[in-house]
Amino acid sequence: MDRNATAVWHGSIKEGKGTITTQSGTLKETQYSFAARFAEGVGTNPEELIAAAHAGCFTMAFSGQLTEAGFTADTIETKAVLTLDLHGEAPTITKIHLTMTAKVPNIDKAKFDELAHKAEVGCPVSRVLKAAEITLDASLV
Repeated sequence: MDRNATAVWHGSIKEGKGTITTQSGTLKETQYSFAARFAEGVGTNPEELIAAAHAGCFTMAFSGQLTEAGFTADTIETKAVLTLDLHGEAPTITKIHLTMTAKVPNIDKAKFDELAHKAEVGCPVSRVLKAAEITLDASLV
């Protein structure tokens, strides 16, 4: 299964602006910019999208673990806080902290923690953030 998204950028890094569109159409020409990424500008940014993807993926992975173990959550809410720090001159994602709260009838704390850990290590976004092969085809037109 492949999924895709497209980013288009116009102009210089600080004064330019871009849009991001996802295959599903959920994001359609959604604005992003230097200010949205490194200040308080309007729009989204790559780090916010990674945090959203991680929160969504982990939440679904936890729901899957619960289902497999015979439980059904009333609610699961996950917040992902992504930290972007400068390492030398290069902005680098240094950590992502997940905070999850869930209402799960008839589960004890030990089983809850076990399944949360399984979801954390089994979540595809968690795994890709640890190591992924990245390839590039670049063309000049």
